[in-house]
Amino acid sequence: MNHHSRRDFMRLACCSAAGASLLGGLSKFGLVSALAQGTADYKALVCIFLFGGNDSNNMLVPIDSRYTAYQQTRAVLAIPQTQLLPLQIGNQATYGLHPNMPEMQSLFNNQQTLAVLANVGTLVQPTTQQTYQQYLNLPQNLYSHSDQQDQWQSAQLMGAPNAGWAGKVADKVQAAYNTAAQFPPVLSVSGNAIFSTGITTRPFTMNPGQTPGLQGFDSSAAAQARFLATQQLLTFDNGLSLVQSANNVTGQAVQYSVVLADALKNVAPLQTVFPTSYLGQQLKQVAQVIATRSALGMGRQIFFCSYGGFDTHSDQLPQQIDLLSKLSQAMSAFYQATQELGVTNQVTTFTLSEFSRTLQPGSNGGTDHAWGSHQLVMGGAVKGNNVYGTFPTLALGGPDDAGNNGRWIPTTALDQYAATMATWFGVQASDLPSIFPNLANFPTSNLGFLG
Repeated sequence: MNHHSRRDFMRLACCSAAGASLLGGLSKFGLVSALAQGTADYKALVCIFLFGGNDSNNMLVPIDSRYTAYQQTRAVLAIPQTQLLPLQIGNQATYGLHPNMPEMQSLFNNQQTLAVLANVGTLVQPTTQQTYQQYLNLPQNLYSHSDQQDQWQSAQLMGAPNAGWAGKVADKVQAAYNTAAQFPPVLSVSGNAIFSTGITTRPFTMNPGQTPGLQGFDSSAAAQARFLATQQLLTFDNGLSLVQSANNVTGQAVQYSVVLADALKNVAPLQTVFPTSYLGQQLKQVAQVIATRSALGMGRQIFFCSYGGFDTHSDQLPQQIDLLSKLSQAMSAFYQATQELGVTNQVTTFTLSEFSRTLQPGSNGGTDHAWGSHQLVMGGAVKGNNVYGTFPTLALGGPDDAGNNGRWIPTTALDQYAATMATWFGVQASDLPSIFPNLANFPTSNLGFLG
């Protein structure tokens, strides 16, 4: 998991509508008299951030004539060609997935609801090897975990970001689609992330598997009296603006907790079986909240999940077996849950990661930080069964290498990737530049992987 620097502390401390550390069990306390019905035009975006830098060179591998170049350069990290899971596109299978991702192979080949976006990354403008070597208009602090995590989450490639692109997307669609909403448009089940915070939008955070609400209040009369007193204290004007602001945020969080807790109590348990992994439980919680969409009056929702451990500087092969297995299993279960809930075409799930890793191995069977990466997009609205973008030339020092060890210069920008999803979500074309400041530098704002 990412640990933010001191520059992020104040920003993140105030951006959440409810801190997960405050939340536990909470009974209904009369704050909600009636919950509005959700709109029929419901859509959700579900982000899975892979913290540490996923080595996508071993997640998506060419199995045609390019495999030889992969095998020679990957050396001890090369996955045998016969073990890779072929992705069938038309009559050809030119790529294979990591052997421990059979669920994703099935979604790609059979349901055709999974797509791969090749070699996407943070870009200010289209960049070649020549312009990279001249240091022209590059994102700040490439190869830095914290900087690249912030940039992927905010689409702001210079300086400390003030908001995330998902939060800004929520800002733009709130008036059109969430007028009846009783709850924030963005929910994180993985702590405070700049991704979730907009200019006006503040996210709700919760721990997966826990009932939202303040801890220590049961249904007894004494406990409810203490709860009422707590609410009154939060509304007391003490004349200190900083304390008052914090109290307002906490008070609002308590009210949202009650709304969500009530809604969750009134939905049928999911029949889909989720893995017990941390990511599996996060996605299970997301599915449960989606099931409350009508009760919460939501037309648009965005969710933030994360999974750490991808900083594989050593022993990468055994680590990726576990990491990619759990990713594939959790995403597959979540897709099944969207089928159960009848929202398959209305929910798009996608991965982000701060960067990929060098094609050339380092010492101790690991890899170093790199740049362009391959990402997964899943859902009924996804035009799946395809690899979008331009796959890099697997040659050290070749035309796509930023140096000489396989750091791919992205051929598709984060702005294009995210703007494609934002457009599907309902953001107007005129609003895209205020969310994705470098989008105008690229030939298209829609990559076509969503219908």
